[in-house]
Amino acid sequence: MNEQKGQIIDIETLAEALPRGARLLGLDLGTKTIGLAVSDAGLTLASPRTVIKRKKFMADLEILKALIAAENIGAIVLGLPLNMDGSEGPRAQATRAFARNMMQHVALPIVFWDERLSTVAAERSLLEQDVSRAKRAERIDSAAASFILQGVLDRLYSAGTRGT
Repeated sequence: MNEQKGQIIDIETLAEALPRGARLLGLDLGTKTIGLAVSDAGLTLASPRTVIKRKKFMADLEILKALIAAENIGAIVLGLPLNMDGSEGPRAQATRAFARNMMQHVALPIVFWDERLSTVAAERSLLEQDVSRAKRAERIDSAAASFILQGVLDRLYSAGTRGT
């Protein structure tokens, strides 16, 4: 079987790797859940989606593949949980391993994005919206994925490459 594989690319090459009109999928990978966010086709706004309650990799992958097909996803942005000093610990290594596994099954480029403080920002935003503690717990991972993805969209905009 000659199946095409995904690849890890850097943010500088994302715009040229993205097909016209395709959206970006943002992932906030946790140990128990995967937060999801999807951009609009114009690459201006990240919107949170439902959370995947993690099971086994292949089960999680099938849900992701269905979302990729349904939302016309052209690339994946994966939050990379760096330590505050910029070093990579066990969570970052697990995220890189998830990306390597995903590349074997999904023929899309993957971009890592520093997710330091994305959960803190998401929590703050939900608090400002007066979301109850129970609802915050349900929404935090997708809100964090949305912050991660919005960071990439803003970077594309500032580089003048968004929507090209």
